Order: sequence, then structure tokens, then C-alpha cells
Amino acid sequence: MTEWQVKRLAGALGAEVRGVDLATLDGRSARDLETLLHAHHVLFFPEQHLSPDAHLAFGSLFGEVERHPHLENPTPDLPDGVFELAASHGGVADEWHTDLTCMDEPAIYSILQIVKTPEVGGDTMWANTAAAYDALSPPLRALCDGLSAVHNGEPHGRPEVRAQHPVVRVHPVTKRRVLYVNEHFTRRIVEVSHAESGLLLDYLIQWIAQPPFTVRYRWSEGTVAMWDNRATQHYVLNDFHEERVIRRVSIMGDKVHRAEPRRWPHYARAGGETDTSRHDAILDGLEDPDR
Repeated sequence: MTEWQVKRLAGALGAEVRGVDLATLDGRSARDLETLLHAHHVLFFPEQHLSPDAHLAFGSLFGEVERHPHLENPTPDLPDGVFELAASHGGVADEWHTDLTCMDEPAIYSILQIVKTPEVGGDTMWANTAAAYDALSPPLRALCDGLSAVHNGEPHGRPEVRAQHPVVRVHPVTKRRVLYVNEHFTRRIVEVSHAESGLLLDYLIQWIAQPPFTVRYRWSEGTVAMWDNRATQHYVLNDFHEERVIRRVSIMGDKVHRAEPRRWPHYARAGGETDTSRHDAILDGLEDPDR
């Protein structure tokens, strides 16, 4: 690590790393890089130009690489596990999100290489969701610590894919508490009424996206970004008119651990009984969580 040049990009998160060749990284150096990632949450490596095989090999140093669980790869001749997406093949994810929170075991890390970038626009922003949690008032932190939310795969055309996660999770390495709801996949907080859920989710989503918690990165072709989904959200700016091509590898198998100490029962309706049957129906995909 001593030969790497690390430059912080914003107060909240993000660092650019030079002097490292990701195509030849060994396991020991990968552990050093992972330590650096936990400190900065998202790392950028300019001028890498990884081949698809090298991209896949780099990702495999950090865990199990899986193909996208919901979307077909528009470039099927790529190695299994390398997902390519061009702006002309369905746009960009221009909502704040953490990758694949609709799954019981979401993505741990995402590793993206920009293959083709427009001359203007197409930047990506990341938010530090641990810093966003820390900045909440103590009473609101206490409330969020005990809540759970339903996420589903509706943005991928898979509304039946659903998972329940805590609103506040604990990062397994740093032990920091992290807000774990997002605009893209989160549908409903289950312990409060529908109206209260909408108000609180809207507030938390807007809170996380505040500039003091974020970094914005201007891409150059061949740059690789690696981020920790357990402590970040990201957002692609849909402000360009030329083709934008990315390749992504996802390290799957995240175990989402709840923050303690407090937890509330599922929301009780007017009759005074906790509506656990409806909650179970939501999780089983039998009822719409937005009703």
C-alpha cells in the first residue's frame, strides 16, 4: 500500500487511488485495498482499462461473484458475472439506491468500469449512509433503530422478489450504524401506518441525499470504481445525450444485521390488534405493500 497514492475527494467519502494495477493485484494487496475501502466507502482507480476477464478476476479476490439476478446481459459473450449496460439499452439508475436490497442477501461490493463515457454528463454520486445516520437527532435515531422495511424488485420488473431489512443496520467490519432504506427498492416501513411510513421514508431518502454526505465523480474511460454497498447509496446523473457504457461485477452474499437495542411490533390497526397477517402477506408477495 505504501506505493499507492491516495487522494481524498470529499469530506464525507470517496478517494482516488493511483499507483496500483488492479489486473495483477494479489490476495494480500486486495486485503489492504479492502481496508482502504472501509475507510473511504468508495474508491476510484483511473486508467485501468481492465479486460472482462481481468475485471472478473479482480472481483473474485473479494468474494463470490454472481451474474445479475434479474436482468439479462445485453452483451452475452462476456464472462458470466460481468454485466454490461449501455444507456441506449435501458437508461441509467437515476434514483438513489443501494444495489439489490430487494434480495435477502444483497451485494456486498460493486466494481464498475466505465468503458465509454459521454463528453459531458453521466457523472455518478455516492452518499455516506453511516454519516447520514450519525447526523440524525438522537430521538429520530432511536426510532429508526427499531424499524424494518420491505424492499422489492419492481424497478427490475420483478415485484414478487421481496425482502425485509432493518431501517438501520450495523456494518459488520466498522461496526457503525447505517441507514438502510433507499428510493429505488424500499416500499414500506412495517411497524408504522401507511401515512407515517410514507412521511418517514421520504424524509430519510431526502436526508441521505444532502450534499454534505455525498461525493460526485466525473468519469474518464478506463476508470474503475469500487464501493461498499453496506455503507453507501449511489445515483447516476441522467444529463447526457451520448452513449454511456459500463461493466459491473457484483460481490454477493451480504448478511444484513439489525441495530439494537429497540424494536417495535408491526403496526396495529384501529381494532388494537397487531396486523401481523398482512405483514406476512406482504413478505410472501400476496399483498401490495403500498396499499
